[in-house]
Amino acid sequence: MTAVVAAYLLTTSGRHDQVRAARGDGAKSEAALAVDAWPICSTMGSMVETADWAVLDPDFVAGKRAIVASEWNEAIKALTSAALRDARNADIQNYLGYAYRRLRQFDPAIRHYQQALALNPRHRSAHEHLGEAYLTQGDPAKANEHLAALERICLIQCNEYDDLKRIIATYDKVAKR
Repeated sequence: MTAVVAAYLLTTSGRHDQVRAARGDGAKSEAALAVDAWPICSTMGSMVETADWAVLDPDFVAGKRAIVASEWNEAIKALTSAALRDARNADIQNYLGYAYRRLRQFDPAIRHYQQALALNPRHRSAHEHLGEAYLTQGDPAKANEHLAALERICLIQCNEYDDLKRIIATYDKVAKR
């Protein structure tokens, strides 16, 4: 465990410096990148443009920008195009699921989240968002399965676990009324 933390700290500090230099905004970049620094996933809360993902695919870039702007149909169009070129990218599938869920199209949302998890079973954001989708459909048992998965995945404090746990607690309070 100590070796994992040490390796993480050693490998990300250089990345932070590169991003700060590329963006030229000092500590703000480091704070924004902290959530993205883990290679397992990226969360919707960290949708900042960084040199790491901006060079990957123009449709991926356009899709992430559309999500930030709450332009769900545009995000789906761009991310679908990116997924055709990068069929093994769990982040693209997660973002597609997120955009579909925001349009309240739960069947395609759940399919994309499940595809993200098939590609990367440790994708924290996909677990969180799939749990939220199940709650929206009134299935707290499946949401709790994803909370349990996040508990196994997260070795240290994990925002995705905390967020899903809070949302499930809120759901349970409303359901008891």
